[in-house]
Amino acid sequence: MTSNFLLCSADDSQLEWLQSALTNTGQVVRTGTNLEELMRLVDMMSVTLVFVSVERQHQVQQCSLIEGLLEQRPMVTVVALGDGYDSEVVIATMRAGARDFITVGQRGSEVSGLARRHLTRLPRLPTHDGDQASVAVLYGAQADADASLLMTHLALDLTHSGEDVLLIDLGLPAGESTGILGLEASFHFSDAVRNLRRLDATVIESAFSRHSSGLTLLSLSDEPFSLESLNSAELFLLLGSLKPHFGRILINLCGQQDSSVVRTLVGGAEKLLIHVDQSVSGSRRSLSTLKAWSEQGIKLDHGMLVVDRYIDGVVPSDTTLEKSFGLPLLATLPLSTRERLQSRNRSVDLFKLAPGNPLTKALLRLTRDFGVDASRKRSLWQRIKEFG
Repeated sequence: MTSNFLLCSADDSQLEWLQSALTNTGQVVRTGTNLEELMRLVDMMSVTLVFVSVERQHQVQQCSLIEGLLEQRPMVTVVALGDGYDSEVVIATMRAGARDFITVGQRGSEVSGLARRHLTRLPRLPTHDGDQASVAVLYGAQADADASLLMTHLALDLTHSGEDVLLIDLGLPAGESTGILGLEASFHFSDAVRNLRRLDATVIESAFSRHSSGLTLLSLSDEPFSLESLNSAELFLLLGSLKPHFGRILINLCGQQDSSVVRTLVGGAEKLLIHVDQSVSGSRRSLSTLKAWSEQGIKLDHGMLVVDRYIDGVVPSDTTLEKSFGLPLLATLPLSTRERLQSRNRSVDLFKLAPGNPLTKALLRLTRDFGVDASRKRSLWQRIKEFG
């Protein structure tokens, strides 16, 4: 099992170095020097080891941060990092409560060994009681409206199964899921980020878009918004605020540019769906991204392949794509151009619009194979739609 680590630093190079050193040990998330935010992240992520960057010019404030954290969370271990040749800085951090001091650029094997030793000394903090939602991510390297159609129907069918689902549609082009569901959204993903510290049940109930099925939606607005403007700490705070209120969170990231936020979402999800079609150029783009992630230590063993708009007899075949990506094939979805277009234009989901269509049946099978709780019987509605 991998671990989560926090790094209090404003230096990008320190984050890259530490993540590289701890690639096989866990995920490093950078945060600022706000003590309240740091403690929330410790609790939400069940962190027991925090790295704090300490520099001579900011030594007093950074040592105060270490003292404050350990006073409030005594089960946490702090390791300072910086210039190991500055003895005064090293002594000050140890007096503040740091267990160790590592030098930036130190050999990765030494850093990972130190982290493993500290992880075995203290028990892991208990998982936050409200942290109930599982997270699944859909990713494809190119913008694709059909990715939103896929994820919207997956979310709808899970909702029909009795799950409490939040769909976060960050796919490009923006707003496709809102159109399919026939909703008028006044509160978007960027609003949730701006209101990060006041997200509670009241805000979710009153501001988030809600479909008649019970599905909750949070999507991008038409205004420009870059995921790269977020940092990983804000992302964890956002998900930590949302998870207690849902059983599943589905996130569509298709078309989003590769970034630290995208990698954090992909690496932290319980399930990862890779969305591709039979175009060679599109597959190459997604393969290139997955290769880069793998080289950076992002685990992809939770990934599954979904081949969309699949046409029998056209190469590459589904088995060829499965072999090329090295991921198990979860589903192939037929073209059904007419039905896809009607669903968007009429704002009616395919379950109502074309219940007997091959695409609709394939989407229902996708939900089943995706992993509906085996202890939950599929409703009469689902059985009729799937086999009718």
